[in-house]
Amino acid sequence: MAEPGKLELVADDNTTARKLPSNLEAEAAFLGAVLIDNRVIEELQTPIRPDHFFEPLHQRIYERILTLIERNATASPVTLRPYFEADEALKELGGPKYLAQLTANGAGLLAPRELAQQIYDLALLRELVSVGRGLVEGALDTSEETNPMDRISQAEADLFKVAEGAATGNEASSFRDAALTAIKMAEAAMNSGGGLSGKTSGLEVLDQKTAGLHNSDLVILAGRPGMGKTSLATNIAFNCAEAHLDWQRDGGEHNYGAPTAFFSLEMSADQLATRILAEQAEISSETLRTGKMSREDFQKLSFASQRLAALPLYIDDTPALTIAALRTRARRLKRRHDIGLIVVDYLQLLQGSGRANDNRVNEISEISRGLKTLAKELSVPVIALSQLSRAVEQRDDKRPMLSDLRESGSIEQDADMVWFIYRADYYHEAVRPDMPTETSGADVVEKYRTWEERYLELKNKASLIVAKQRHGSTGNVPLHFQSEITKFTSPNMKDYSDYGYE
Repeated sequence: MAEPGKLELVADDNTTARKLPSNLEAEAAFLGAVLIDNRVIEELQTPIRPDHFFEPLHQRIYERILTLIERNATASPVTLRPYFEADEALKELGGPKYLAQLTANGAGLLAPRELAQQIYDLALLRELVSVGRGLVEGALDTSEETNPMDRISQAEADLFKVAEGAATGNEASSFRDAALTAIKMAEAAMNSGGGLSGKTSGLEVLDQKTAGLHNSDLVILAGRPGMGKTSLATNIAFNCAEAHLDWQRDGGEHNYGAPTAFFSLEMSADQLATRILAEQAEISSETLRTGKMSREDFQKLSFASQRLAALPLYIDDTPALTIAALRTRARRLKRRHDIGLIVVDYLQLLQGSGRANDNRVNEISEISRGLKTLAKELSVPVIALSQLSRAVEQRDDKRPMLSDLRESGSIEQDADMVWFIYRADYYHEAVRPDMPTETSGADVVEKYRTWEERYLELKNKASLIVAKQRHGSTGNVPLHFQSEITKFTSPNMKDYSDYGYE
C-alpha cells in the first residue's frame, strides 16, 4: 500500500512510470470526519461511493461505515474494530489503532465537502486514464475484425459513463443496492396513489396497466399504417415533457415527467411541431396546413404556442440514422438536457452497422439490441415504433399478434413491453357500403343502416393491446381517439363497458 499522500506508480507498456491521480491524506481525513460525525455523509453534495477511494483499505472501511449507518447504528472506531481485527492490510498500519488515528486530529471536519469533492474528482480522473488506455489499445488494433466506428462509439459510451460518475470498475451491483432501488420504486408507486412507479404516459388507463414507463425498458409500439402509432407516440412524448414542465413550475414531491427526445426518421421537426400544436390547440392539422382558420382558432393556436415555448421536448429529424449514430446523439442529449424518455419513429427506418445489410433480419436484430442497450446505458425508457406485416390484413380478426411484428424474433425478445394499437373503426370504414339513394331497395337501405349503427359504436374508440409486459399482466387498454386532431386520451370510466374490452 502506498504511503499517505504519495501517488502510486504504474508502469505502461514503455516501462515509463506514470502516476495515477490520488490523495490518500484527503481520503484518511474524510474518513476521520465521518467517524467523528456520521451526519457528514447526509450533508454531502457529491455522492461518494466506496469505489471512489483509491486505497482498497479505505474502500472497505467506508463500505462498512455505510452498512452501519443504514442499520441506524453509529459508525466509530469502536464499532468498526470487530470487522477489521483480522484485516491484513490494517495490520501493516498498526492494526485497529489505525481506525483511532483517523479521528485523532479531526481536521477533516473543517472542510468535509471539499475533501469529498476532491476524492470524487480524482476518481473521475483515474477513470479517464482507464478510458484513454482502452482507446489507445483499441486504436492500435488493426485486425480485420476491427471497425473504427465501433471503437469511436465505444469510446463515447465510456466517456459518457465517466461524465455520469459511473466507475467502469463497478460493473456489478450488490443485491443490497438493487433491493434498495426496488424498494424506492415501490414506495414511489405507493405514494403516487395510482400505482405509478415510472414516468407517466399522460394516459391514466395506460399508466394503471403498466405502472408507468420504467427506466431501462424498451417498449415497442406497433400497428398497421393508419392506426395512429405516431400520434400516440407524439401524445406520450408531449405528456411526459409537459409533466416535467409542470413539476418545475409548481413543484411537488414526485416528478413523473422528464425531458424527452423524439427521433423522427419519417416526419420533419416542423411537421411534428405542427401536429403537437394542433393537438393542444384542438385545431385540425388540415386547418393549420390550409390556413382556413378563424380568428378564434388562431388565438387558440397562439396561446398553445406560448404555453409550449418552454416544453423540454427535443426533436431530431435526421434521416437514415444508424443505430450507432442514434446512440451517440442520445448520449449528448442526456448530457446536455438530462433527457428521461426517448421515442424513435420508427425502428425499420434505422440502419445497422453495415455488416449485416445482406440479411435484413440480422440487421433488425442488431438495431433492437442496440435500442435495448441504449435504454440500459442511459437508464431511460425507450419507445420504438414498429411496422406490422401484412398478415394482419389477410385475417378476419384484424387484431395484431406478436407474430405480426416484421422481422419479429429479435424485436419480441429484446422488448420489455410490446404494445399494439388497434382501431376497429378504421377497418369498418374500409367496408362502407354504397350510400342508398331514393331508388335503392329496402335491403340496400338496411345494409347501410346496419353499417352506420356499428360505425357510430366504434367511432373514436381505440384499443392498446399490451401483448407483452415483463413487469405485469397483458391485456387491452381502451383509449379515446379524436381523429380530427390526432389525439389519444383516456375514455370516461362510464364508457368502459361500451368498448367491449377488458
